[in-house]
Amino acid sequence: MQPFDYTALPGRVIFGSGTIARVPGALADLGGKRALVLTTPQQAAAGEQMLALLGAAGAGLFSGATMHTPVEVTEQALSHARQVGADSVVAVGGGSTTGLGKALALRTGLPQVVVPTTYAGSEATPILGQTENGVKTTQKGPEILPEVIVYDVDLTLSLPPALTVTSGINAIAHAVEGLYSKDANPVISLVAEDGIRALVSAIPRIVADPCNVEARSDALYGAWACGVTLGVMGMSLHHKLCHTLGGTFDLPHAETHTVILPHAMAYNAAAAPEALARVARAMGVADAPQGMWDLAKRLGAPMTLAEVGMPREGLERALQLALANPYWNPAPLEETRLRQLLEAAYEGRPPLGE
Repeated sequence: MQPFDYTALPGRVIFGSGTIARVPGALADLGGKRALVLTTPQQAAAGEQMLALLGAAGAGLFSGATMHTPVEVTEQALSHARQVGADSVVAVGGGSTTGLGKALALRTGLPQVVVPTTYAGSEATPILGQTENGVKTTQKGPEILPEVIVYDVDLTLSLPPALTVTSGINAIAHAVEGLYSKDANPVISLVAEDGIRALVSAIPRIVADPCNVEARSDALYGAWACGVTLGVMGMSLHHKLCHTLGGTFDLPHAETHTVILPHAMAYNAAAAPEALARVARAMGVADAPQGMWDLAKRLGAPMTLAEVGMPREGLERALQLALANPYWNPAPLEETRLRQLLEAAYEGRPPLGE
């Protein structure tokens, strides 16, 4: 057994069907009496429904959350929170909304209740990624971690199959990198492997039948397990590349993760054979990087950086940004190999090993 250092994260998780009804009670337990509800513009109607559910405990709605948590949007939300006298936040949506809630909590100390509607997993982490002047940076701290997560499987039934696939593979990426993290520990490695297993099993069933409640429940559990992994283990090359690509070129978050993941796995396969063997076991395949690429392709996910909006002339800039202030990674970061990785991901070629 390798030595390890593991600090468990606090927080309350409410999981089930119809659990949205428990949000007012969970908020009251935190002392929240005037909650600002957060959503993206696309989910403003869900925000209005949450306000109605909260009744007198709802202070208002800010529906301007957007991907990569731009600092200017956070400042707008902060101004709105002050105007309505908010003493807490309720974030309803995916990673964009959760990120905004975390950004507000970091600046104000307001307690958070998060109601996820995708498989982002960021609700289970004390990590905030935010973008300023085209550069995405991350920070970590206990004040960022949401106090309560309310998982309601019913809210995921309307998640379109295409977004289900990319959101689910995004979640899997957290667990994959957690398995070869320098912070890995035996408890969370078990959680990570089970999260991968649950999602790989659930996503194809959801694509076949989006209203399959059992599959949706398995996927939501898997997303939570992968989010827990992200919350306590350091991330590596995959997340560095995705933060660079997303923050600098404004690429869609989940889709970018989906394209990059098999290539990042292949880059690290020789340096982390035990971790990749666990991924392969969870997926039921012989080769984890190829298996992930095949899964994404079979489910109709985007397979190239080109199709998610990456300009070819930006690849060199992305490469240099990834090499600057790199995250720890099991395999050394080599400029030639990274360039090959980005080119393969841009063109949609199968993942390359060493």
